[in-house]
Amino acid sequence: MMLAGIGWRAPHHAELLERRPALGFLEVHAENHMGGGRRAAVLEQARRDYPISIHGVGLSLGSVEPVDGVHLDWFAQLVDATDPVLVSEHVAWCRQDGVYLNDLLPLPYTEEALAVLVRNIDRVQGRLKRPILMENPSTYLEFTHSTIPEGAFLAEMARRSGCGLLLDVNNLYVNQRNHGRPARAAMAALDPATVGEIHVAGHHVAALGDATLLIDDHGSTVSDAVWDLYRDAVVRFTQAKTLVEWDSRIPALEVLLNEAAKADGHRAAMELRHAG
Repeated sequence: MMLAGIGWRAPHHAELLERRPALGFLEVHAENHMGGGRRAAVLEQARRDYPISIHGVGLSLGSVEPVDGVHLDWFAQLVDATDPVLVSEHVAWCRQDGVYLNDLLPLPYTEEALAVLVRNIDRVQGRLKRPILMENPSTYLEFTHSTIPEGAFLAEMARRSGCGLLLDVNNLYVNQRNHGRPARAAMAALDPATVGEIHVAGHHVAALGDATLLIDDHGSTVSDAVWDLYRDAVVRFTQAKTLVEWDSRIPALEVLLNEAAKADGHRAAMELRHAG
């Protein structure tokens, strides 16, 4: 059985290197480690014990303007130095006219947006000389002129570009609650062969007057509803690795290891149920 991974976060570096708990891999946010220095040296130590996944947040592949060549060069140097098992980015944008915004912003699901994504993914994959995984976003507003369902948009992006998919089931659940998009319908639209990784994470439930908004803040344990969706995901996407995300209000390492163990337990139970 594949073991789940967790994020490589600064508060846990020393303890992870000392304890070396059983984990499938560590996910590294690329922009925290580009350019060398002390963090690169510590990451090199982690590579001796764990496979590494590089997860980008700043390439802005949904931007109409071309990929920033300098940023891509730094990204590629990190990938070359790390030799990761996975490389991933987001179906989102965060840069306009050279200005970077502190968020991953959504795209309309249209043919025009799809063409932009495919063009930029092609540029990155050509530079890296390898396919990348693209992660489905969480969103809080919808574009009235979107014409393609989320699952169909992701599937077509993968088909046209040759990229793989990083399926964030927490994001699917957040979008289901925020917009009424059926999460399982989105999963059903995806070719299982394209899904190389699954994310699970916690979310925040915000009361806005009479309405409720779910916010993908990666700051709590995974909800029962997301675990339920995850169990369906591991049945459909049997070869996908699992990562437990936790990026805000980072807890003790033991809490993350417990969440990873839950993911392993759910996967094992579903594998046993569907064996034979």
